Amino acid sequence: MKIKTQRINAIIRLIEKNRVGSQEELLALLEKEGFSTTQATLSRDLKALKVAKQPGNDGGYIYVLPDETVEVEKENLREDFPLGGILSLEFSGNMAVVKTRPGFANGIASVIDGQGCYEILGTIAGDDTILLICREGISVEEVLRSLDMFIPGIEDKVL
Repeated sequence: MKIKTQRINAIIRLIEKNRVGSQEELLALLEKEGFSTTQATLSRDLKALKVAKQPGNDGGYIYVLPDETVEVEKENLREDFPLGGILSLEFSGNMAVVKTRPGFANGIASVIDGQGCYEILGTIAGDDTILLICREGISVEEVLRSLDMFIPGIEDKVL
């Protein structure tokens, strides 16, 4: 049991100090620390620790510990977020489709919903696409003006 505790502590330390993106990467780091373990054991350890994968700044994913999630989210809210995650915006009637970098759609949709804009009824997000539903009778320009208040430069993404 002592070895398991040491391994768990090593996993926590490695995730806190490194930007680990895969189990293979974490296994290699554990190996350097002197821990020989299998991928299945590591997977169980990660599940027990409630480790999650979260989008990193480089477009990939990194492992985060439950209490670390908020800090990584703050790091992602740099000046270019959420605009840096948006690839395009296209309107059709009272709806718009927002294409994002993989893993960014939910975060960006949450930012949009959190603003409580009158012009936007709500969003539905997948991994890399957001369906933006606008109020009837609201012009594209009004929606863009509203979005530009908290996503400066959004008009440059319109197709």
